[in-house]
Amino acid sequence: VFGKDITLLLTLNNLSTDCKTVKVDMSASTVLYTRRTVTEILKATTSVDLGSKQGKHIRLKIPYSYYGKYLTTDKRIQVTALCEVMHRQGLKLLVEKTIILEDTNIIIKVPRRVVVNKAATVEISYANPLPEPVSRCVLLVTLMNQQVKIHLARLAPRERSKIYFEFTPRKAGPLQLQVDFSCDKFSHVKGFVTIAVAPA
Repeated sequence: VFGKDITLLLTLNNLSTDCKTVKVDMSASTVLYTRRTVTEILKATTSVDLGSKQGKHIRLKIPYSYYGKYLTTDKRIQVTALCEVMHRQGLKLLVEKTIILEDTNIIIKVPRRVVVNKAATVEISYANPLPEPVSRCVLLVTLMNQQVKIHLARLAPRERSKIYFEFTPRKAGPLQLQVDFSCDKFSHVKGFVTIAVAPA
């Protein structure tokens, strides 16, 4: 989840009866969806001794403070581990993992019954998933081909808040409500819901 520390586990298994020493070069970078690297955020090297048929874990932690300011709107981190068996000429293995960080959900609550030409109130709940405050918060609400921009108060670390939005549907049938939340530390956290409007 975006805003939380990421913990990864690399598992190494020695499938032979010989003892082996494996050098592991690990790195993590923020990337675009095209896999193009934006910024390297972590680099670590370690060495592991594996006995006959032995398996070991290497734990890798990427704190939010390492990746937060380098993420793009794609919210992707590419982690690679280059494992080299020492004293074995050219025996290397590359392990890759792409992590797509989840946004905290925008929660939209709609009344059970929405009727044509009657005012209805929607509850929109939004959150700051980060361990630091955020400001310049803006909610963009799109409904019935209209956009409303709502400027919100700053949010404390991990704070959730809500607003109430009133509208009057003009025709029966499905109606899509879209919400886009942005602030100074991240942008374009989206939520949407389809509202079934009943005839009067």
